[in-house]
Amino acid sequence: MNGARRARIQVSGIVQGVGFRPFVFRLAHELGLVGWVRNTPAGVVIEAEGSPEALTLLCERLEREAPPLAVIDFVHREDVPVVGEDGFVILASGVGENHAGIAPDGEVCPDCLRELFDPTNRRYRYPFINCTNCGPRYSIMTGIPYDRPFTTMVQFPMCPACRAEYENPSDRRFHAQPIACPECGPRLRLLDGAGCEMETHGNAPLQGAVDLLRSGRILAVKGVGGYHLAVDATNPEAVAELRRRKNRDEKPFALMAPDLASVRCFAMLTDVEERFLEGPERPIVIVKKWEAEIPIVPLVVPGNGYYGVMLPYTPLHHLLLRENFSALVMTSGNISDEPIAYRDRESRERLAGIADAFLAHDREIHVRSDDSVIRVFQGGPLFLRRSRGYVPRGIVLLASQPSVLAVGAELKATCCLTRGAHAFMSQHVGDLQNAATFDSFTETVRHLQTIMEIRPEIVAHDLHPDYLSTRFAEELGDVPKVAVQHHHAHMASCMAENGLDSETIGVIFDGTGLGLDGSIWGGEFLIGGYQGFQRVGHFRRATLPGGDAAVREPWRMALSWLHQALGGEVLDLDLPPVREVAVADRRLFLAMLERGINSPLTSSCGRLFDAVAALVGLRQRISYEGQAAIELEALAERGSADEPYPFGIDEEGDVRQLDFRPTIRAIGESVRGAVPPADIARRFHSTLAVATAAVCELIREASGVSRVVLSGGSFQNRLLAEGVCDELSKRGFSVFTHRLVPPNDGGLALGQAVIAGLRRVLM
Repeated sequence: MNGARRARIQVSGIVQGVGFRPFVFRLAHELGLVGWVRNTPAGVVIEAEGSPEALTLLCERLEREAPPLAVIDFVHREDVPVVGEDGFVILASGVGENHAGIAPDGEVCPDCLRELFDPTNRRYRYPFINCTNCGPRYSIMTGIPYDRPFTTMVQFPMCPACRAEYENPSDRRFHAQPIACPECGPRLRLLDGAGCEMETHGNAPLQGAVDLLRSGRILAVKGVGGYHLAVDATNPEAVAELRRRKNRDEKPFALMAPDLASVRCFAMLTDVEERFLEGPERPIVIVKKWEAEIPIVPLVVPGNGYYGVMLPYTPLHHLLLRENFSALVMTSGNISDEPIAYRDRESRERLAGIADAFLAHDREIHVRSDDSVIRVFQGGPLFLRRSRGYVPRGIVLLASQPSVLAVGAELKATCCLTRGAHAFMSQHVGDLQNAATFDSFTETVRHLQTIMEIRPEIVAHDLHPDYLSTRFAEELGDVPKVAVQHHHAHMASCMAENGLDSETIGVIFDGTGLGLDGSIWGGEFLIGGYQGFQRVGHFRRATLPGGDAAVREPWRMALSWLHQALGGEVLDLDLPPVREVAVADRRLFLAMLERGINSPLTSSCGRLFDAVAALVGLRQRISYEGQAAIELEALAERGSADEPYPFGIDEEGDVRQLDFRPTIRAIGESVRGAVPPADIARRFHSTLAVATAAVCELIREASGVSRVVLSGGSFQNRLLAEGVCDELSKRGFSVFTHRLVPPNDGGLALGQAVIAGLRRVLM
């Protein structure tokens, strides 16, 4: 070939099992290139020969037009000697240590969706249609490499028609490991609680399921990572019965709608929210609901101004909703606080008291995975839960480090494994105090190590000795252990995902974390980096009257703060939290406050939110974690604030103490003065943002550091996060927030892993 050149191109990232080789094959033929492509343990390698212009176009289009499930970390090109070949081929995979990425589970692609509803297609209305551009991945993997024998599809031998597609490089189902059709693939079944087939008209399980939902029944639906519990979201009796059976009084239910047009009928959507709803990951997106009359039953999200909405991501979901329902409640198939049910027999046993019937199938789920949850913040994603659709996508670190297993904290548990300069977070597991969730956590750790082929050299865990994750870490044999302070891990997590490596101010606001002094931290200003930190500021501490009871009953925190602000006279005031204490018990309760009996100290931001929610009369008791703060934010969004409430800053040496006693006194006066609660809530959010920026200014004056990271569960509050970002930016700070992992404890393991890995490097 006159004037031809040859290039060797290495592509790393998630480029295997996503149709990347046939994509390269078709692209090479289109550009008139010869050569080959193959999988290697490090990714995909291409040797292509042709005109210089065609080779340049190949590299550009590899990144620009990659298959939907591919995630490219980098494309490296080098020139090699011209060989002279007749065509372009796909070679057998190379061997060696596996460092290629693994694709998350993906939604059904547009091509498969067209075929699903095409009466002339052989997969018409087949609930398990997929191709290399879509379908299950991580949830069906039993081992590596990602080939059919190492997936739960191994029990379904391909028919001749599927085999022909699977072996044809020009077909979009070339090497699609979950490939199936009605002749050879999984089958749908409608079962009762005992696992017996239910009679349906014409033996059609799908239509039988639709009929049950229309009649107000509760249906357990098997998805990609587990079972959902579904009811018609416009049926008040059905939603109420689901709440009663699931023992879920007030926590919001997620919704699934057939398309964006349906969501627009009950929620206000921004362009960015629509883009995330329709993205291949198909997360639950938190969107603002219309205030006008809408068809969705109010009991779906009581006391909340937002819906958690997702669009269908499996063919079965599309078949269930299209032309049948405007929205279904689609909540995790579990009893409160348990992990999502995913094994068929176990699911029927666990959900028998909730579901009237089960829409199941015989493709096994190997790895349970709940739905991811995001909200849009400053034009990007803010994860509340990172799970299906995103896991096990890697996070690029600043530098290579020893392999670390980090096991997170106790709430919103996840684990993290590092290999070289990549970190791999597990799916959301849940709260480890539940025995079933702890068992799920151990399974998750084991499976992630197997799939990623990582044998950790270090195990990182929280400083708290009683966390079940800490005990799990301690039982992992002779591997060196590193204890990491909770808020330092939050800070490092945000630094790591933003690629920061020098001294930084960490504003870490959450509910609970064991501090270095043995007290409960949660409203923290830190300065430092991965190697260490200094606590240079914190909220003034308040007591937790009754210990853990104060978390469940926010009125206790309100009285704690009021007592600090006003003294013993507080129980004589006519305020909502005071009314919670019987007159006969008030002297005893006052003694508990004054003497600190069963009342540990905390600097927690989360507990301050609880106190204000109770003080304005919004929430005296909660039925799920964070309820008071969530409802206070929703209330604040309906209010206005001209100026912040007063607050104080006390300096003791190098430590600044943010004093909210003046704020609490002023809020109490506002409540007694009949100021609208929404305005009080808004003004409180504004106060916290201004106060945070004021402390950061003092830290900058002393240190010269002007970079700030925001982390901790309180920054799930968009109003707070936006307020703090705006106030800091106005003062010239560079502000960094989470985009890749949650700011809550679900992202904690990333910070633990980077701290422990760097500590080992420096030893």
